[in-house]
Amino acid sequence: MMRTALLFLSRQRWLRRWMETSSFAQPLTRRFIAGRTLEQELEVCRRLEAENILATLDHLGENVTSVEESRTTRDSYLEILDRIAAAGLRATISAKPTQLGLDLGDEICRENFCTLVERAKSLASAVEIDMESSEYVDRTLRIVSAVHQQSGSVRAVIQAYLFRSEADIRCLNEAGIPVRLVKGAYREPATVAWPRKSDVDASFLRLTRHLLEHGTNPAIATHDESIVKETVSWIRSRRMNPGGFEFQMLYGIRRDLQRRLVADGFRVRLYVPFGDAWYPYFMRRLAERPANVIFLARNLLRS
Repeated sequence: MMRTALLFLSRQRWLRRWMETSSFAQPLTRRFIAGRTLEQELEVCRRLEAENILATLDHLGENVTSVEESRTTRDSYLEILDRIAAAGLRATISAKPTQLGLDLGDEICRENFCTLVERAKSLASAVEIDMESSEYVDRTLRIVSAVHQQSGSVRAVIQAYLFRSEADIRCLNEAGIPVRLVKGAYREPATVAWPRKSDVDASFLRLTRHLLEHGTNPAIATHDESIVKETVSWIRSRRMNPGGFEFQMLYGIRRDLQRRLVADGFRVRLYVPFGDAWYPYFMRRLAERPANVIFLARNLLRS
């Protein structure tokens, strides 16, 4: 019920307008959103690199409604890439296909991503192509494949709660396309996704091991300490190279766990969002699992 309620609230425009302009939300945005401007975002990334933590920058937004808007989003990401390089940061960018025009046509979206990936490649960076709800998966993976074949320097996102994800990961591994594995944050029907947390966790661990054995520079994105511990134990038992993959987390969540992993020699990258359009992103993080509401409250107090 709570998950349904949070996803419902995430779609309420009046509430979004109020939250994104209210001083009430500022304590939340300071902790979990790097800032409203690119300069604030870059300052956060500099602080993270001083702690040997990498970043992937996300300019918040989704579902553009015109070609011009998709190109404006593309151009904002081009500026981000240029500013990352000028600052000497070892950062990447992450963008949603609907930000770059997927609802307007596959070709528009692909062209925008190709432009970003070419710029990223020239600057020794990379682009992570986010995954949205299940209706977009096939189209997104076709774009990922086309962009990878043309330029490389791209990483796909796969959601562990979808039944299809194991087959998708096998195809991506065969093509040498890096994968970021997440649990999944959209409300999906039981016909396409596991509704129970225990099943999602089991799928996540199974896919993690497959990626670590057969993937190309995979990213394991989770804050679940039990999954992190089990993964670390599994890696060490096989004497695998910790430099061959990275853990990923969201900015502002489990900073203690991030620091421990870095101290233990693991590569850690944070998904660092910025911008005014933070509300849908934030609400989906809460809706991933109802326990995240309590998790959020604890993290507000956690160092």
